[in-house]
Amino acid sequence: MTDTLDPEDQKIITLARSARARNGSPEGAAVRDETGRTYAASGVDLPSLQLTAIQVAVAMAVSSGAKAVEAAALVTEADDPAAQDVAAIEDLGNGTLFVAGPDGMLKGRYI
Repeated sequence: MTDTLDPEDQKIITLARSARARNGSPEGAAVRDETGRTYAASGVDLPSLQLTAIQVAVAMAVSSGAKAVEAAALVTEADDPAAQDVAAIEDLGNGTLFVAGPDGMLKGRYI
């Protein structure tokens, strides 16, 4: 997909890539809240708790007082986001969800 991104949107893709690489995770995510604060995370896969990277990043934002997500980025091998990732973003408004490959190339925009 050929697309020119706003520098702030490119930033959250970079943060998501960094979270993925830092933890050796299959997915990394980052969200930007309504005030411009960013939160980056990878997924959690414990016997008692499974959360996607988007769910962790949204939970971090909410627990820090965010009321809305302006934009989110998911870096993954998958072509499309999981339904629960889209739902987590929709819970906090009409933010855009960017999906990018591990190389940072944009695959699509959702929501």
